[in-house]
Amino acid sequence: MHSTPRRARRGAALFAAALLALTACGSGSDDDAGGGGSGGGGGGGGQISIVGFAVPEAANKAIAEAWNQTPEGEGVTFKTSYGASGDQSRAVVNGLDADYVHFSVTSDVTRLVDEGLVDEAWDDGPTKGVVSSSIVVFAVRSGNPKNIETWDDLVQPGVEIVTPNPASSGAARWNALAAWGQVVDAGGTEAEADEYLTKFFANVVSLPNSGRDATTAFLGGTGDVLMAYENEAILAHQNGEEFDYVIPDTTMLIENPGAILKDADPKAQAWLDFVLSTDGQLQFAKKGFRPVIDGVDFGEVEGANDPTDPFPEVKTLLTVDGNFGSWTELSDKFFDEDNGSITKIIADSGKGE
Repeated sequence: MHSTPRRARRGAALFAAALLALTACGSGSDDDAGGGGSGGGGGGGGQISIVGFAVPEAANKAIAEAWNQTPEGEGVTFKTSYGASGDQSRAVVNGLDADYVHFSVTSDVTRLVDEGLVDEAWDDGPTKGVVSSSIVVFAVRSGNPKNIETWDDLVQPGVEIVTPNPASSGAARWNALAAWGQVVDAGGTEAEADEYLTKFFANVVSLPNSGRDATTAFLGGTGDVLMAYENEAILAHQNGEEFDYVIPDTTMLIENPGAILKDADPKAQAWLDFVLSTDGQLQFAKKGFRPVIDGVDFGEVEGANDPTDPFPEVKTLLTVDGNFGSWTELSDKFFDEDNGSITKIIADSGKGE
């Protein structure tokens, strides 16, 4: 699947400038979206501290601006911190102030549950704690000069891959699960899936800390293909970057959790309710995320391969529940820091830190 032509590439320097614009409410910053005041039932200001993984920062800022236009969100300001998902989760455990967390993977929220910071029932709602979703795609150079269309193409000699590091990044874990899972889904054994990942990581030339850092590296000229969230590719296109992205026939459904901390500002629950509303999910869709609820009228989405059909149906969509059991099971099996199979494969490749 080839993408349609894009505007002329402006280069890494312009992308860096675009990132600065996107991160106006960035790590450790205050976003003056409204007046001060104390939290409460309706209006009246207050401040919510958001700690999240790097990729949804622009979407969360757009949601905050939309919420500030409602009676419930009027006058509320935001203090935000964004970075690699695992690092951010550990930072909250170590005392980083947070009312609401938005992470890449469920295990980064359950870490907070285990520490008594988030209620055990955080994922009891209709979306099971998921606030944003996407899929794993291949971002490739304009015109797809290496003709990368399938997972097999990624492990051919001479193909250079950029993907974030599973030790710190949730995005990297989704990428690795997709790569492993597509082998088993096609009838391969787990040993064959491990062999595929060994070839995959042999072709990795950059293993940055976060999904956003991986995108920056790729747009700066590193590698032939970037393992990316679909929404990250769409957002980069919206900011004038030229490259193509390919949706493989088999890919992974990315489900990002959001949760309120036990001692959160009272406004935090109203914020989460808005995030999961059609208005909140509309802002996610405009930034390239697939809505997690029905009934979101997003129309065209600029930056998608086909803006009129921005989120096409995937032939085979792998899911955690359907293909891996649970985050608890897969975290131990694949990503345990001592015995995880993917952790060992990366260590053997010499690419991990």
